[in-house]
Amino acid sequence: MSKKEKLIARFLTMPSDFHYDEVVKLLRFFDFTEVKKGKTSGSRVKFMNAEGVPIMLHKPHPSGIMKEYQLKQIKEVLEL
Repeated sequence: MSKKEKLIARFLTMPSDFHYDEVVKLLRFFDFTEVKKGKTSGSRVKFMNAEGVPIMLHKPHPSGIMKEYQLKQIKEVLEL
């Protein structure tokens, strides 16, 4: 199993300890890139793919652990 397959399999289990850095890697596998929103965006982050499909998130802090609702939203957009 490749790293990509392992990360996708882990994501699909909706773990309670899925980290923001893992989300960034996962979205890169699906050709999403982070869109810089400027200095005042704070913890808000936007990812877009080539077709213009957006995924908007709040960076979790201070722990970096994603909330379950965020993982569900990402899963819906990725259609996994």
